[in-house]
Amino acid sequence: MARQKADLPQKICPVCDRPFTWRKKWATCWEEVKYCSDRCRRRRRTKNAEPDEVG
Repeated sequence: MARQKADLPQKICPVCDRPFTWRKKWATCWEEVKYCSDRCRRRRRTKNAEPDEVG
């Protein structure tokens, strides 16, 4: 029987604040996965460095 996507574990990406689900390629390192994508992983340094918008 196939596993439903809703049954898979989820985490929240600290960069984009969106939920992402477990992937088979992360089976051995799920505990270390923090970001939903390579794009967010690259942007992790610039998120806090961006100036706040005024007005």
